[in-house]
Amino acid sequence: MSGFWNVWVWVLTLGTLAGCLWLLQSLTTRRKEKLPEDKSTTGHVWDGDLVELNNPLPRWWLWLFWITGIYMLVYLIIYPGLGTFAGIGGWSQRSQYEAEMAKAEKRFGNVFAAFADTPIPDLARNADALRLGRNIFLNRCATCHGSDGRGAKGFPNLSDTAWLWGNAPEAIIATITNGRTGNMPALGPALGEQGVTEVIAYLRALPKLAAGTEPATLAPDATAGQQKFMSFCIGCHGVDARGNQMLGAPNLTDSDWLHGSTDADIRDVLMKGRSNQMPAQADILSPDRIRVLTAYVLSLRESSGAQP
Repeated sequence: MSGFWNVWVWVLTLGTLAGCLWLLQSLTTRRKEKLPEDKSTTGHVWDGDLVELNNPLPRWWLWLFWITGIYMLVYLIIYPGLGTFAGIGGWSQRSQYEAEMAKAEKRFGNVFAAFADTPIPDLARNADALRLGRNIFLNRCATCHGSDGRGAKGFPNLSDTAWLWGNAPEAIIATITNGRTGNMPALGPALGEQGVTEVIAYLRALPKLAAGTEPATLAPDATAGQQKFMSFCIGCHGVDARGNQMLGAPNLTDSDWLHGSTDADIRDVLMKGRSNQMPAQADILSPDRIRVLTAYVLSLRESSGAQP
């Protein structure tokens, strides 16, 4: 916060508080020289006979206003609320969060530590570990991947085997711990509308090529698309279009398409590109919790019947 805004917050906050207290004091102080002889009215008269009765607030109510103002002032001294002034109490959102996390770790840390030496494949079949992992998953992961882990368009399905970065326990731990960033560059400016159409035709022909169809028998659009694929796409997806887990590049020969597999979906991805991020959890979850969560994620694949 700049110096100007820091001063502005101080002046606005304390000025408002002082103004409220001054107004309260000025309106509740009796001035004998201005009171009429008849103390039951304030002396204000409208239309000749309409008078304002003198009905002041009860003193206890006025004292509540004063106590509130004093409380506000004490609060602003102890806690942050005046620009960059942190308050003499040393409180902050981060310190409170860290204190609560430390308290939770002291209470529950041993529960997760009990599984620290158990291999993750064994944890994936341990009911107690899976119960803990499911609780973490529902709190941290279900928003994107769904409560059943099957994801949605743009969010990976964790119950199958089509994992962009690999589904070995070590790979899953790395993904949860450090996060992932996937980037598909926009190729529309380089390919043009016709070039995108040709690449789509080639992608549609990939299953036929995998089944043994000769490239020479492809339709002209698919043949032209193959040439463009070799120029623009093989760096990530490979010559055979089967992807590269080291780069998070998807396999284009299967039926698992993260952003949709219709021609319109593919065209949109090629034209505009995509940028996806899996947030890192290392600052939120301890290593023991990440291991239990990894075991639960692995169990999703086994419970769905997907083969490694």
